[in-house]
Amino acid sequence: MQIGPHRIDPPLVLSPMAGVTDRPFRVLCRRLGAGLAVSEMAHADPRLRDTEKSRTRRDHAGEPGPIAVQLAGAEPQVLAEAARWNVGQGAEIIDINMGCPAKKVCGALSGSALLRDEALVARILEAVVAAVTVPVTLKFRTGFSRQSRNALRIARIAEQAGIASLALHGRTREDYYLGSAEYETIAEVKQAVAIPVFANGDVDGPLKAAEVLRLTGADGLYIGRAAQGNPWIFREIASYLETGEIPPLPTDAEQRAVLLQHLDELYGLYGEGRGLRVARKHIQWYCEARPDGERFWREVCTLNEAAAQRAAVAAFFAA
Repeated sequence: MQIGPHRIDPPLVLSPMAGVTDRPFRVLCRRLGAGLAVSEMAHADPRLRDTEKSRTRRDHAGEPGPIAVQLAGAEPQVLAEAARWNVGQGAEIIDINMGCPAKKVCGALSGSALLRDEALVARILEAVVAAVTVPVTLKFRTGFSRQSRNALRIARIAEQAGIASLALHGRTREDYYLGSAEYETIAEVKQAVAIPVFANGDVDGPLKAAEVLRLTGADGLYIGRAAQGNPWIFREIASYLETGEIPPLPTDAEQRAVLLQHLDELYGLYGEGRGLRVARKHIQWYCEARPDGERFWREVCTLNEAAAQRAAVAAFFAA
């Protein structure tokens, strides 16, 4: 499918996740079958651009295109200026965050908190679309609360503003990640607009992916938490959707090689100290389904040198 001039093939997208979808993880998921990987949420406030966190989040060196940058904010002109600035830095798709449920984000009237003000949503989307020549996309939820679901109205506002595609997480902000995703709402949105719609929520494997596409009629899928420690999910889903067959699970040797390369790239991006700390959560995700994985992860968390961490992981996966 297309987002503006960009062909997304397969139509499987690594969903932006703060603290997770940094460059090493985006590149890894693209290599293992994702058609697009969206960067971690960056705040539109220009005063935050030169922080270490912001500089790291906008590092796209060597990343395959299209480069998709997600922005968060609440002021139309600030978001528009941030979109222009990021396009100047190489962004080829600008994604607007109206889906994050975090208290810190919603407390600043950003993320899914914006869904409470449909007029402001329209002003933001119109301002950003007018500010840049690249496609602008929107990620949002079905509403701020269960009593105020307004995904259909938001979708129509977005289409009228010139948004190129929608990614709808089938939960309200009130739900966070609890309960089951509202696939019926995603289906209603797909029927209501002519632009591409991605379904998001609870896609954890090839069979579920096919079911969600059938239930929603969506053009593609956003995959988030299920990719943590399992970047192979993209090639598994792509293969099943194309051939009806699920490829063999990655061998221990492949898992070991992928994780070690992932660690090396984390150390390279963040430096040894921070890279070691960031790596811990990824190691936990990779190991949590393995026998004795929890014990091993607790031991890894006591290590304070990257070389020791890497050696321990190599030995664990070789055993």
